[in-house]
Amino acid sequence: MTHAHPARRPRRPGPGLGAKGITARVLGTLGVLVFVTPFLYAVSTSLRPARDVARDPVALPTRITFENFTRVFSQIEYARSLLNTLLITGGTCVVVVLLGAMAGYALGRSLRRWSVWTYRAFMAGLSVPFFVIIAPLYLLMRDLGLLGSMAGVILIYAAGNLPIAVFFYTSFVRSIPDELDEAAQLDGAGRLRTFVSIYLPLLGPVTATLLLFVTLTVWNDLIVPLVFLQDASQRTIMVNAYALLDPKIAQPTDLFPAALLGILPLLVLFVFFQRRMVEGMSGGAVKG
Repeated sequence: MTHAHPARRPRRPGPGLGAKGITARVLGTLGVLVFVTPFLYAVSTSLRPARDVARDPVALPTRITFENFTRVFSQIEYARSLLNTLLITGGTCVVVVLLGAMAGYALGRSLRRWSVWTYRAFMAGLSVPFFVIIAPLYLLMRDLGLLGSMAGVILIYAAGNLPIAVFFYTSFVRSIPDELDEAAQLDGAGRLRTFVSIYLPLLGPVTATLLLFVTLTVWNDLIVPLVFLQDASQRTIMVNAYALLDPKIAQPTDLFPAALLGILPLLVLFVFFQRRMVEGMSGGAVKG
């Protein structure tokens, strides 16, 4: 006995992109090209011999050479510069996260008048340009005996990034329900234990965003290490790359490899930790 199969309904074609979708894709593609083209040009120029670049600066490489990278690698003392940059960046991130998280927890959970004015004082620090305070800061570091030391540079970076850290953490702590504190108090936990056991794990998303911001700020900065680090052995990557800049003539085969070597650790860091960074920046909800 044969069974008649019901006729299948024809599938309706899905909705097209439409004018808005096409416009969004075109604009997105143009935006990617705007950001990627200079990077590709820097890579292409770095792999070309100096004579070929001088003959035709915008041509594609016909011969690939790594001589530019090896020469710049030794000129900027890349290993030592990278270590100095890592120490300064890592020390700054640790200080900013610890002080910012504790200050954000205290200011976010306190409703007293002093906490409001303290928070406003931190926010006022965001509006002060660094060039206004660089001269008195130089004298302060000299009087404290921290001029020319990495510890002094770390303190300068930490002080400059602490207001934005307090803003991030305070806003995040204020969004956390008060029931967590009440439950911790019922369990006999004090303020410090509540902060370490409950709030620190919840601050993971905002910490990931803050670390990305602080790392990019410190890594790419030129002014602070150039002014406050006087010993050549303490120079960062960006300072040594800037030293290759000749005011009379610019050599792309020196500047582009130096710039690429400078951002290479950041690219490697993003490739290996991009999932955690994206999850940290996109996750902000408090799980109940």
